[in-house]
Amino acid sequence: MEALIRLAILLGALVSAATPITYPVRNQNHELLDAIAEMQRANYFTFVTLINMVSLDQRIQTNVTFLMPNDRMLSRTLMPQGTVFDFLLRHSIPSPLLFDYLQHIPTGSIIPSSLPDYMLKISNNGRRNFSLNNVKIISPNICSAGSSIRCHGIDGVLSLIVMPETNNTSPPSPSCSNSSSPPVAEAKAPAPSLPLPTTPIGELNPTPATAPTPTQPDARPHKSGSSPWLSHGGILKFFVTCVMVVIVGSI
Repeated sequence: MEALIRLAILLGALVSAATPITYPVRNQNHELLDAIAEMQRANYFTFVTLINMVSLDQRIQTNVTFLMPNDRMLSRTLMPQGTVFDFLLRHSIPSPLLFDYLQHIPTGSIIPSSLPDYMLKISNNGRRNFSLNNVKIISPNICSAGSSIRCHGIDGVLSLIVMPETNNTSPPSPSCSNSSSPPVAEAKAPAPSLPLPTTPIGELNPTPATAPTPTQPDARPHKSGSSPWLSHGGILKFFVTCVMVVIVGSI
């Protein structure tokens, strides 16, 4: 009897070990699970592994578009520990967008990714040449079963460079170390010096000096030779007058 009990316990243990135990995938809704199944069918196994590695939040569980590098691209990517979630945010758009909708976005437009402050610049040159941050979409509309998750295959890994939301069109100021740019002091040509006059020192002012204005007494014209004789004539007239007075008086 004891041997039968031991045999029953052994058989129960073997049956329990052979029965697979299913563990629910943490924090994943049914639409994300459907999208993961579509990714696996398209051979994006490494990207699925990244999704399963992190504890997901609502930003990439619903209303999202994944941009998936293929396994070959991801095998060449160095991903430090603790950066997987940011990698997934950088490779997703916070809205479910089929490729037909993306095609209506003009070249030069900038759309946000799920990672804060990381923007995606559109280059739209047709269905076969549509890029985000210079990374081309090569397998559009891989995920289409659900209504809130879309995914597209891309031919590279999006760069870590953060793009500003607005373009600054002002040109960058020249660097001081740029040897090709002339210094500011040398940008202005020196003013040409005026040539020195070749006239001798004694002839610096060729304009003749203006004669001083004559005073009022000198302004009257004088007869030539009359100045010295006027004085003598006056004396002579005075003398003659006196003589005549004396003669008249004696008569």
